[in-house]
Amino acid sequence: MQFVETGNMSGKTLMLLPGTCCDWQMNFSTVIDRLAEKYHLICVNYDGFDGADSVFPDMITVTGKIEKYIQENHGSRIDGALGSSLGSSFVGQLIMRENIHMDHGIFGSPDLDQSGVVSAKLKSALVTPLLTGFTKNEKKKQKAKKKFVELFEMDEQTAEMFLESFTRFSTESIKNEFYTDLITCLKEDIHVEGTTAHFIYAKKMGEKYKKRYLKYFRDPDIREFDMQHEQWLFGGPKYSDPVLKAVDEFMGI
Repeated sequence: MQFVETGNMSGKTLMLLPGTCCDWQMNFSTVIDRLAEKYHLICVNYDGFDGADSVFPDMITVTGKIEKYIQENHGSRIDGALGSSLGSSFVGQLIMRENIHMDHGIFGSPDLDQSGVVSAKLKSALVTPLLTGFTKNEKKKQKAKKKFVELFEMDEQTAEMFLESFTRFSTESIKNEFYTDLITCLKEDIHVEGTTAHFIYAKKMGEKYKKRYLKYFRDPDIREFDMQHEQWLFGGPKYSDPVLKAVDEFMGI
């Protein structure tokens, strides 16, 4: 595991938790400088995605390591945590388990999908080859890059960075991350005194995801944005600016 603290060290603490197949350097590359101007950032790379000779074990083990870091380095309390996609699953676990406290849990357009063991194994067996096959050859790489540019309105440099991340991590880590996220469940109607759950809801994902947010968290603060899944991190200022403004509002800045 890797924890890097950077940014405005006198600002509110904000933990950044990257999504599937990502490290924080890539996942938050387009917004990290603006976040660092205001926040004391705690940037996390999970086992298997931290550049070390390690493999991602499972969501609960990694959640425990994040909790331990907060307990030992921040007195068991942070102002907020921002999870991108799968990173939001960690935000949910940190809130639900109550081993540490955060004032603001920010969920970056997650799907919050949950499955039984058999279904999760089938899904991971199907999805892992897709995630690791983008860059098998130049033709597939260029085809995937074109789709990312069209779907998320990425510029070509960002799309290239995103695809490159799939070549740096082991298939075992990617499979473990995807599979254990599916089988690591949240309780319904989660409510922790003093903690607000904020959701960056990408409307183009579909209404069923908004219903999940309302199912798992009591009275969540849901902000709607006309975008694809996490497009604010890849689609340029017209998507990132409104979300960054909302993050400041969530955090009370």
